[in-house]
Amino acid sequence: MSWTKRRFLGSALAAAVATQVPARAQSAAPLKIRAASLTLPVVNPVVVNVIKEQGIDQRHQLDLVIRPYPSISSFYAGLATGEVDTLIGGPIVLQKLRNEGARVKIVSTMMRLSDLVVLTGDPEIKSVADLKGRTLAADMGSQQYQVLALYAHELGFELKRDVTVMQANFALARGQLSAGRVDAAMVIEPIATAMLRENPKLHIIFNGDKAWQEITGERGWELVTAMSEPFIESAPESVARWVAALDEVAQFMHAHPQETDEIAARTAKLQPGLMQEILENKRWEFEVFPAWGPEQGVMQDMIDRAVAAGFISKPSDDGLFYAP
Repeated sequence: MSWTKRRFLGSALAAAVATQVPARAQSAAPLKIRAASLTLPVVNPVVVNVIKEQGIDQRHQLDLVIRPYPSISSFYAGLATGEVDTLIGGPIVLQKLRNEGARVKIVSTMMRLSDLVVLTGDPEIKSVADLKGRTLAADMGSQQYQVLALYAHELGFELKRDVTVMQANFALARGQLSAGRVDAAMVIEPIATAMLRENPKLHIIFNGDKAWQEITGERGWELVTAMSEPFIESAPESVARWVAALDEVAQFMHAHPQETDEIAARTAKLQPGLMQEILENKRWEFEVFPAWGPEQGVMQDMIDRAVAAGFISKPSDDGLFYAP
């Protein structure tokens, strides 16, 4: 299916949800929604700050409150405990949370796997398979690591068994590779582009989007949007509003890379020009499709593969994906 047709389908589905919200609800005062954001230089702070600065939340009758978290574990815990109402996270991690009793639901897709890479400066390391017996810095609690581990599993080896994996968030992984303490580092944008700018000797041995297509024939999802089930129950109209707001911010960032770059530099303290380069080179690819549409099957396949590989205990129940 072409991007244009998929974009139309996603917008049409989002519009269909909006038509189900009563007129009284649509004309009500803005609904407060608390979104988790990481203090790391990653996608979450950029998305939520663009929404806030552009007034996208207000246009969709929302009042966005941004709650910062310093680590990925605390970030997900915020949704599980009800400290926040929504976050942009990985479908496999969200399934883990649900298996542990957290009342969370995936409401939409958000970002493709294009920004997930493994970098190395060693010319002898040309592929993920070459990491056997080597050292890798990676955040083992992240969705991104699960994707990399699934790819390795499909190649016939296990990361934790055959590779020495050092726990490191994306910023620390960057530092570990720069200092020569590891052979390779798993990072995401905008860190990846910044590293390649700093050190032209680095090269990519793994790209999440290409790797997932290689093993499945489909383009997978690095990030999706989840919401707290109790929050949805208390404010059913929130799903339609939030999905529509995310769809607008996705379109804005692709259409206005320079303006997005300016916001990211000011609010997330990213190097000026970095975001524009990432967006123009399609290293960040945002596409918002409601979770009950055709892309549900792609997300479900990611989860099923994680179950088959033993990374999570059981597949999703009927409640993981929101349906109007």
